[in-house]
Amino acid sequence: MQVLPEIRVGDPLSYQALSVFPLFTPTSETVSYLLADEGLSNGTVTVEEVGEAGSVPTLSVENKGDIAVLFIEGEELQGAKQNRVLNTSVLIAAGTKTTIPVSCVEQGRWRYQSRRFDSGGRNSSHKLRRILKKSVSRSTRAGQGHSSDQGEVWEEVQRQMDALGAQSNTMAMADTYNAHSSRMEDYRGQLGYVTNASGFAVAVGAKVVALDLFDKPTTCEKAWNRLMTGYVMDALEESGQDAGKAVSADVQKLVQRLQSAAWQQTPAVGLGDEFRADAPEETYGSALVVSGSLVHGSAMVAAE
Repeated sequence: MQVLPEIRVGDPLSYQALSVFPLFTPTSETVSYLLADEGLSNGTVTVEEVGEAGSVPTLSVENKGDIAVLFIEGEELQGAKQNRVLNTSVLIAAGTKTTIPVSCVEQGRWRYQSRRFDSGGRNSSHKLRRILKKSVSRSTRAGQGHSSDQGEVWEEVQRQMDALGAQSNTMAMADTYNAHSSRMEDYRGQLGYVTNASGFAVAVGAKVVALDLFDKPTTCEKAWNRLMTGYVMDALEESGQDAGKAVSADVQKLVQRLQSAAWQQTPAVGLGDEFRADAPEETYGSALVVSGSLVHGSAMVAAE
């Protein structure tokens, strides 16, 4: 099955170690939805712990609105007993209650900070998302759902914290991001959304490490800045290193690897069908397809 649409790679935006290549595809308006942060903000979506005791790898989502809601792989939810990130992209149907698979990114807290979660406004780095994608793909192939390797997630949160000189009383990923908020804004000011882009690929130095693709430019524009937070954190680790720059042909090679990969279908958590693929050069991809339309696809590549 052709999971990904035809993709045209645009000219890159570059700032220090980070290069962002806008991706252009035929636009699909087949599926209507809000993003999770929109639903959380307007009160139609609530995210809570699963019962009073809670469960580290799962959260309870209720969509009380009349339109589906999209949670994006790697996005952070903050509050309740500990901050979490999404293990995979999930589309929650209107008027339903669903349990979603998550990973903890705040190892040192297990007590209520609030009854409900809010959007953290942050997304996981490429390095963390690659850990999620690799372990979740392994879990789905084994018929064990969308479980991650939680120990590996905690190790990466700590590694990033140490690499960027941050500190946290609760080992929270959010504290590393907050410690570099001013530098984050410097990057995002230089790497803004490109008109009509449905997605983008990211290179740190000379290596193309990630790709995110949506069904329509409006979604990409809304998600752009939040997704960029994670990629900026990857780039901050390369500050001061002159590793060269990737070019459009490098992105095209990633696109070709993904388009020729053997995608395997696995049950989706919410609406639609999910597909996953392992490709050469330690490339891991996933795609959420609804009514024949790719709602969100992404790929993470080994940085080394």
